[in-house]
Amino acid sequence: MRGLSLRGVAGLLAVLLAVSLAGCTESGGEGEGEGGLTVGLLLPSRAVPRWEKSDKPLIEKRVKELCPECTVVYANAENDAASQRQQMNSMITRGVSVLMLDVVDPKALRSSVRAAQREGIPVVAYDRLAEGPISGFVSFDGAQVGRLQGQALLEGMAARADGGGVVMMNGDPSSPNAAWYEGGARSVLQDEVRILKSYNTLGWRTENAHDQMTAAISDLGPSRIDGVLAANDSIAAGVISALKSARVSPLPPVTGQDADLDAVQRIVEGEQYMTVYKPFRLETEAAAAMAVALARGNDIDALVTTKVDSPTTEDVPAILLTPTAVTRETIGRTLVRDGVYTIDQICTPELRPACDRAGLTR
Repeated sequence: MRGLSLRGVAGLLAVLLAVSLAGCTESGGEGEGEGGLTVGLLLPSRAVPRWEKSDKPLIEKRVKELCPECTVVYANAENDAASQRQQMNSMITRGVSVLMLDVVDPKALRSSVRAAQREGIPVVAYDRLAEGPISGFVSFDGAQVGRLQGQALLEGMAARADGGGVVMMNGDPSSPNAAWYEGGARSVLQDEVRILKSYNTLGWRTENAHDQMTAAISDLGPSRIDGVLAANDSIAAGVISALKSARVSPLPPVTGQDADLDAVQRIVEGEQYMTVYKPFRLETEAAAAMAVALARGNDIDALVTTKVDSPTTEDVPAILLTPTAVTRETIGRTLVRDGVYTIDQICTPELRPACDRAGLTR
């Protein structure tokens, strides 16, 4: 599998637009809304802020731009596979034209993906690789996410990276991305540090991460923890809260992912070492283009950049984008430059001195 570098983004977006607009005047069939097609969007949870704050509105906006006659129907599974299966089956019964599925549990939703295929409804796996006969996959390169986290953690640990002790706080094991991230991180950390504890964080929930980190501190003692590999920013929030509650000072470097605003503010303040920035606009635009093309019965070969294998399906057409590591020194030339956040959004009055030290000035 290969990711798509930012240098290739402009070319990809041009192709996405051209392919998605092809056949724009075609009439749809069963599953249409009023005079158009219906795109079913299934997102996994609200525990991770990005789904509701970024992905949903960006997908809805891009679908409408590419396909003014399209209607988006939306459901959030609240991290419950049974609920997502029910939501997906309801959309299949409704006769949607295409499904965009960010799967909670690939095995649990496999039968629903097969049911969609039987009804002639293509399924685009969004962000997480679903199982069953999916038509396409759009995500960021998860192994690279983990490698970026591992590399940054070693940099943050500095001299302690030579045989230092690390706690790994991985994601929810029901998510295929969790193992993808962990594998990438371990490929960097192995032979460099000692992994003292490794946890799976159910639901990617902050409170679960807090409890697990509290247990690690109790078992190991704070002086043995030289760094924490946290799989995303929600987990990092729980880790840092537990460390502060235990009066650990100075805080060890803690990684993250998703560039949540509160995580960026923790980075400015020096509580979190880094996050992984995944430009959601690129992911949502690629997925929307793939979904609209499939809904219209168009070919997607011109869109894909690689192929991937799931546990059930080989050679799934895919677009894998390239993530970027963000530290305090690079917030300005990544997140601010790309318009993800303004300096005023990041730099509250309480953070103004820290922002000045980080070079985040108006």
